[in-house]
Amino acid sequence: MNRSEFIIAVAVILFVTFAFGWLARSLLSRFTRVSRKDVSDLDKMAEELHQAEETRDQAIAYMQNREAELSSQLAQTEAELNATMDGLRSARQEAEELRAQLEARP
Repeated sequence: MNRSEFIIAVAVILFVTFAFGWLARSLLSRFTRVSRKDVSDLDKMAEELHQAEETRDQAIAYMQNREAELSSQLAQTEAELNATMDGLRSARQEAEELRAQLEARP
């Protein structure tokens, strides 16, 4: 095998390798290509996810406001209960004092 035959053999091998790589790349890109339908489905899912996150944020805000409102009502009710209990306690003490005075009278 002389020098020119060797150069031609190497050139053919390199060309075949290049052609095989190009073919493999084109097949790979064809099989992994994202279709327009898939992109539109992804866009639709992204929009639905965004809407769901907004709804969740609104629900969280509503629940926090409602919790603050109920906590305020509970505190007010507890204050009223304490005031009522104090009033009842003093009314009982007054009633006991009046009973004691009535029983002490002849």
